[in-house]
Amino acid sequence: MCCSVGFARSLGLALVPLAVCSILANLLLLFPMGEISHLEHDRLAHYIWYFGGLGGGGVLMLVPAMVFITLGKCGCCWNESLMMCGSALAAVVGLLGSSYSFVISGFALIQGPQCFTKLGWTYPFDDLSGRYLLDPAMWSQCQQPQNIVEWNVTLLCVLLGLAVLEFIICLCQLGNGLVNAVCRPCCYKQEYSLNA
Repeated sequence: MCCSVGFARSLGLALVPLAVCSILANLLLLFPMGEISHLEHDRLAHYIWYFGGLGGGGVLMLVPAMVFITLGKCGCCWNESLMMCGSALAAVVGLLGSSYSFVISGFALIQGPQCFTKLGWTYPFDDLSGRYLLDPAMWSQCQQPQNIVEWNVTLLCVLLGLAVLEFIICLCQLGNGLVNAVCRPCCYKQEYSLNA
């Protein structure tokens, strides 16, 4: 085994806690302030139901993580170039998952939470294109659940950060896998001739 396999395994080990944190953050979004009543009455933001953190940044991210970690341990991989090419494909799956998580979290952050205001259950920040994020005084429009804006903003920012880290890790492995799949056979089979 070469250092590129060890590097891929390290990246896989880094993806696992990020995926677990992404799953947990998405699950916490389903239970604002730890209450189940908002889930039961369908009073959650639309984009939370797209499960960006649970699906894209979480479960889907475990696929490349497991591929990277188990690289070189299977008996079916008959050469290292093919193995690294497979890891590059798994990295593409990871890039798609992290991108999905990032986009859904971004849309949810821009839309803002569904909360109880003077007008009833509504999206008070939906038409503001995310400007409410820069004006915490506006957050008091949400009367219930208490501190829902802070809850959503914090967890969605965590999901955005996790998605960026996952994207960077998968991009590194995509480069590592492609370089080793393409260049490695050339480097080891090249014959040098000094005939002039």
